[in-house]
Amino acid sequence: MPLFPANQSQLIRSSQKDAFYQTFLRNNANETFQTLAGSKRWLDWRKEIELLSDLVYYGLTTLSGYQTLGEEYVSIVQVDPTKRRIPSRVRRTLFVLCHAFLPYLLDKFLVCLENELEREQEGISSVRRRRHEASTTCSLESWLRRWIQRAVGLLSESQRRACLPATFVLHQGLTLLHRFHVALFYISGSFYHLSRRMAGISYLRVMGPDSVDGTIRNSYKLLGAVSLLQLLITVSLQLNNLRQRQRARKEWKLYRNLSPQRSDSSSPRVARCILCLEERRHSTSTPCGHLFCWECITEWCNTKAECPLCREKFQPQRLIYLRNYR
Repeated sequence: MPLFPANQSQLIRSSQKDAFYQTFLRNNANETFQTLAGSKRWLDWRKEIELLSDLVYYGLTTLSGYQTLGEEYVSIVQVDPTKRRIPSRVRRTLFVLCHAFLPYLLDKFLVCLENELEREQEGISSVRRRRHEASTTCSLESWLRRWIQRAVGLLSESQRRACLPATFVLHQGLTLLHRFHVALFYISGSFYHLSRRMAGISYLRVMGPDSVDGTIRNSYKLLGAVSLLQLLITVSLQLNNLRQRQRARKEWKLYRNLSPQRSDSSSPRVARCILCLEERRHSTSTPCGHLFCWECITEWCNTKAECPLCREKFQPQRLIYLRNYR
């Protein structure tokens, strides 16, 4: 019986069915581990348990040469780029690693890097606290945190300040890449996940051709074109916002150099900014009442819209510049 390429609706339904069973397996594994080891250890190992659950699911299906429950639900089979053979064990292993392990590792790396850069910028990363965090957990995250701490310690102050926005840009870039890939999938009808594209695994359906297959593909092509247009508008707005922030930062630095605000040197107590640890210049208040330098708190809000002290969330436009404040 001839096989035909699976359409977009079948691939999406298969992925949703697999996600349902993965979530079911994760929840049961989390509940079991929390009951046996306690809530504290469960919080330390929650991500690792979810990773192990996903590896077990794909190990019992894809790596073993069987259909997943989602693939069986819509009657599709995996094939290699030749469209004549099932993927080799190497391709299937590459898919599982890219689909389950790589996102876990990338998320851990970016979170640890962002936390370490923020601590260095705030000046609160004491040796005692680092040792305590390193000794509380014995996992990949603790090893990764120690490695990142050593790497960040080799960077200069200017390099650390440049790396923090770069980490935020990388987060946004990964999100935009995922949206772009989904839009391409709507148009082309293949490789719903980046991991399958990297492994070269596509799908054929076991059932014969459907009379409405052409209509389904055309509908998804229209959805893909709309998604690409929306993505293009989003990127344009973000780039425009970035240019405006850079222009405002340059103008503010020029204004600060032309009209420096200095406190009286004879004052027994000099107000200092907790971010730069220097004399506070152009005092600015957050909605929660904490005071910082204007430049320090605006740069902070570019990466995280919250108070550095009490972590209260707020929009950057709610900052209050205090004129003639000493």
